[in-house]
Amino acid sequence: FICHKMGASFTCSHLGCDHTFHLPCAPEGECVTQYFGAYRSFCWEHRPQQAMHTHPSQDDTCSICLDTAEHKNSYKTLECPTCQDARFHRHCIQRLALHAGITFPSLCCLNQEPFLMEMLTMGIPLSKSLAFLFPHHKPSGRNTAPFDQRRGRCDAATCLCPGGREHTEHKG
Repeated sequence: FICHKMGASFTCSHLGCDHTFHLPCAPEGECVTQYFGAYRSFCWEHRPQQAMHTHPSQDDTCSICLDTAEHKNSYKTLECPTCQDARFHRHCIQRLALHAGITFPSLCCLNQEPFLMEMLTMGIPLSKSLAFLFPHHKPSGRNTAPFDQRRGRCDAATCLCPGGREHTEHKG
Protein backbone atom coordinates (compact mmCIF):
# COMPACT_ATOMS: atom_id res chain seq x y z
CA PHE A 1 0.00 0.00 0.00
CA ILE A 2 3.02 2.33 0.00
CA CYS A 3 5.33 1.38 -2.88
CA HIS A 4 2.75 -0.89 -4.58
CA LYS A 5 5.33 -3.65 -5.13
CA MET A 6 4.98 -7.34 -4.31
CA GLY A 7 6.32 -9.04 -1.19
CA ALA A 8 5.01 -6.74 1.54
CA SER A 9 5.13 -8.79 4.73
CA PHE A 10 3.94 -6.33 7.43
CA THR A 11 0.19 -6.09 7.96
CA CYS A 12 -1.48 -3.43 10.06
CA SER A 13 -2.28 -4.79 13.53
CA HIS A 14 -5.62 -2.98 13.66
CA LEU A 15 -8.45 -5.53 13.53
CA GLY A 16 -10.05 -5.61 10.11
CA CYS A 17 -7.32 -3.62 8.36
CA ASP A 18 -5.55 -5.43 5.52
CA HIS A 19 -2.99 -2.75 4.61
CA THR A 20 0.39 -4.42 4.05
CA PHE A 21 3.75 -2.76 3.55
CA HIS A 22 7.48 -3.42 3.50
CA LEU A 23 9.38 -2.45 6.65
CA PRO A 24 11.78 -0.14 4.74
CA CYS A 25 8.76 1.62 3.18
CA ALA A 26 7.02 2.20 6.54
CA PRO A 27 8.55 5.64 7.32
CA GLU A 28 7.70 6.93 3.84
CA GLY A 29 4.09 5.84 4.38
CA GLU A 30 4.06 7.24 7.94
CA CYS A 31 3.47 3.78 9.39
CA VAL A 32 4.52 2.90 12.95
CA THR A 33 6.24 -0.32 14.03
CA GLN A 34 6.51 -1.01 17.75
CA TYR A 35 9.76 -2.82 18.55
CA PHE A 36 8.68 -4.27 21.90
CA GLY A 37 6.15 -6.76 23.19
CA ALA A 38 4.38 -8.34 20.22
CA TYR A 39 6.23 -6.19 17.61
CA ARG A 40 3.07 -4.68 16.17
CA SER A 41 2.89 -2.54 13.02
CA PHE A 42 0.24 0.00 12.13
CA CYS A 43 -0.63 1.69 8.84
CA TRP A 44 -0.93 5.47 8.49
CA GLU A 45 -4.67 5.30 9.25
CA HIS A 46 -4.41 3.28 12.48
CA ARG A 47 -1.04 4.24 13.95
CA PRO A 48 -0.92 5.42 17.57
CA GLN A 49 -1.34 9.17 17.95
CA GLN A 50 -0.06 11.48 20.65
CA ALA A 51 -2.41 13.94 22.28
CA MET A 52 -0.53 17.17 21.64
CA HIS A 53 -0.92 19.83 24.30
CA THR A 54 -0.49 23.39 23.13
CA HIS A 55 0.95 25.83 25.65
CA PRO A 56 0.98 29.53 24.77
CA SER A 57 4.58 29.86 25.98
CA GLN A 58 5.81 26.79 24.11
CA ASP A 59 7.96 27.55 21.12
CA ASP A 60 7.85 25.51 17.93
CA THR A 61 11.44 24.31 17.86
CA CYS A 62 12.82 20.80 18.01
CA SER A 63 14.63 20.39 21.35
CA ILE A 64 17.39 18.45 19.59
CA CYS A 65 18.24 20.28 16.36
CA LEU A 66 16.61 23.62 17.33
CA ASP A 67 14.95 23.82 13.91
CA THR A 68 11.25 24.62 13.50
CA ALA A 69 8.88 21.77 14.44
CA GLU A 70 5.20 21.52 13.64
CA HIS A 71 2.81 22.98 16.21
CA LYS A 72 0.24 20.22 15.68
CA ASN A 73 -0.19 16.49 16.11
CA SER A 74 1.63 14.75 13.26
CA TYR A 75 3.75 11.77 12.35
CA LYS A 76 6.85 13.94 12.04
CA THR A 77 6.58 15.77 15.38
CA LEU A 78 6.57 14.13 18.82
CA GLU A 79 6.13 15.67 22.25
CA CYS A 80 7.36 14.74 25.73
CA PRO A 81 4.33 13.10 27.41
CA THR A 82 5.39 14.16 30.91
CA CYS A 83 6.32 17.84 30.78
CA GLN A 84 4.78 18.58 27.35
CA ASP A 85 7.36 21.35 26.94
CA ALA A 86 9.64 19.50 24.54
CA ARG A 87 8.97 18.87 20.85
CA PHE A 88 11.08 16.64 18.64
CA HIS A 89 11.30 15.81 14.97
CA ARG A 90 10.79 12.05 14.62
CA HIS A 91 14.11 11.63 12.80
CA CYS A 92 15.97 13.65 15.49
CA ILE A 93 14.58 11.67 18.43
CA GLN A 94 15.23 8.43 16.51
CA ARG A 95 18.91 9.28 16.05
CA LEU A 96 19.22 10.23 19.71
CA ALA A 97 17.47 7.01 20.82
CA LEU A 98 19.82 4.82 18.81
CA HIS A 99 22.83 6.44 20.46
CA ALA A 100 21.38 6.68 23.97
CA GLY A 101 20.42 3.03 24.44
CA ILE A 102 18.66 2.24 27.71
CA THR A 103 19.44 5.60 29.35
CA PHE A 104 17.05 7.70 27.32
CA PRO A 105 15.25 10.35 29.39
CA SER A 106 13.34 13.36 28.12
CA LEU A 107 15.67 16.25 27.30
CA CYS A 108 13.56 18.77 29.22
CA CYS A 109 12.20 17.10 32.36
CA LEU A 110 14.67 14.17 32.50
CA ASN A 111 11.79 11.78 33.20
CA GLN A 112 12.72 8.34 31.91
CA GLU A 113 10.05 5.60 32.21
CA PRO A 114 6.97 7.43 30.84
CA PHE A 115 9.10 9.05 28.14
CA LEU A 116 10.64 5.71 27.09
CA MET A 117 7.30 3.93 26.96
CA GLU A 118 5.75 6.76 24.92
CA MET A 119 8.62 6.74 22.42
CA LEU A 120 8.45 2.95 22.07
CA THR A 121 4.68 3.14 21.54
CA MET A 122 5.17 5.81 18.89
CA GLY A 123 7.59 3.53 16.99
CA ILE A 124 10.96 4.87 18.11
CA PRO A 125 13.21 1.79 18.49
CA LEU A 126 16.18 1.82 20.85
CA SER A 127 19.56 0.20 20.35
CA LYS A 128 19.22 -1.92 23.52
CA SER A 129 16.44 -4.12 24.87
CA LEU A 130 14.15 -2.55 27.44
CA ALA A 131 12.18 -5.67 28.31
CA PHE A 132 14.18 -6.19 31.50
CA LEU A 133 13.45 -2.60 32.62
CA PHE A 134 9.70 -2.88 32.13
CA PRO A 135 8.73 -6.52 32.78
CA HIS A 136 5.20 -5.47 33.79
CA HIS A 137 4.50 -3.81 30.42
CA LYS A 138 3.04 -6.46 28.12
CA PRO A 139 0.65 -4.75 25.74
CA SER A 140 -0.39 -7.95 24.00
CA GLY A 141 -0.86 -9.99 27.16
CA ARG A 142 1.71 -12.49 25.86
CA ASN A 143 4.97 -13.32 27.58
CA THR A 144 7.79 -11.38 26.01
CA ALA A 145 11.52 -11.95 26.23
CA PRO A 146 14.32 -9.42 25.80
CA PHE A 147 15.25 -8.83 22.15
CA ASP A 148 18.66 -10.47 22.51
CA GLN A 149 17.37 -13.80 23.86
CA ARG A 150 16.36 -16.71 21.64
CA ARG A 151 13.32 -18.81 22.38
CA GLY A 152 14.15 -22.34 23.57
CA ARG A 153 11.11 -24.01 22.06
CA CYS A 154 8.82 -23.68 19.04
CA ASP A 155 5.49 -21.98 19.82
CA ALA A 156 3.88 -22.42 16.40
CA ALA A 157 0.45 -24.08 16.31
CA THR A 158 1.93 -26.78 14.06
CA CYS A 159 5.68 -27.27 14.44
CA LEU A 160 7.31 -28.16 11.10
CA CYS A 161 10.81 -28.83 12.44
CA PRO A 162 11.91 -32.45 11.83
CA GLY A 163 13.67 -32.38 15.23
CA GLY A 164 10.50 -31.36 17.09
CA ARG A 165 9.58 -28.38 19.27
CA GLU A 166 12.61 -28.63 21.56
CA HIS A 167 15.23 -28.85 18.75
CA THR A 168 17.66 -25.91 18.60
CA GLU A 169 20.94 -25.22 16.87
CA HIS A 170 23.85 -23.15 18.12
CA LYS A 171 23.37 -20.37 15.56
CA GLY A 172 19.60 -20.17 15.33
